[in-house]
Amino acid sequence: MRRIVIATGNPKKVEELRSILAEAMDEGGPEVLGLADLPGADRLTEPEEHHDERGSFEGNARLKAIGYAAQTDLPCLADDSGLEVDALGGRPGVISSHYSTGGAETGLHREERDGANNRKLLEDLKGVPLERRTARFVCVMALAMPGDPPQVVLTSRGEFEGRIGLPEAEAGGRMELVVPRGGGGFGYDPLLLLTEPQAGAGTRTSAELSPEEKNRLSHRGKAARAMVERIGAMRAER
Repeated sequence: MRRIVIATGNPKKVEELRSILAEAMDEGGPEVLGLADLPGADRLTEPEEHHDERGSFEGNARLKAIGYAAQTDLPCLADDSGLEVDALGGRPGVISSHYSTGGAETGLHREERDGANNRKLLEDLKGVPLERRTARFVCVMALAMPGDPPQVVLTSRGEFEGRIGLPEAEAGGRMELVVPRGGGGFGYDPLLLLTEPQAGAGTRTSAELSPEEKNRLSHRGKAARAMVERIGAMRAER
């Protein structure tokens, strides 16, 4: 396994995962590529995910890994990730990236979509007290090997705990609880106040972490390092 393809069209996710994997892998490990690095990338078709009651993070990660392994004939590492909010019964969950449209793709640019999703989430939580706004980012990864048919050989999972902060109108003057806040990351990062001690326990959002901190602490970082361990064990067995 000399090369691994990060099976996503999100350039920020590719950059984040490439950095995490490079740090975690031994010297001489597989070359990490994004889909855009491949010849004929514009001809690749994105596998259809389940953004309804059939969907799960693991199921969608498997679909993407297998779909891209079949098209590229290379080992493909795919992830599905999202935000689970306890007060909303685990939503947005698998429709996190299209929450404002109920899971439907409408052609919005990523930044527009993120803004619409964040506004909907804060509206859905209007009036919910801070102690009930517990939430977490979840990431599940799947590694598929090419073949006839391609097969998923490894999976991993990571979580990053926090709670959704408050709009300024609901924060009662407590500015440390006000969201959105922070210029880093993407998606719901500006809304999640982190409760893990290593992240500052309630004083910062995910979007206020440095790239190095985020790689070390995030759900994606945890899932990626677990995947690297499993890849290493698989290579050792062979």
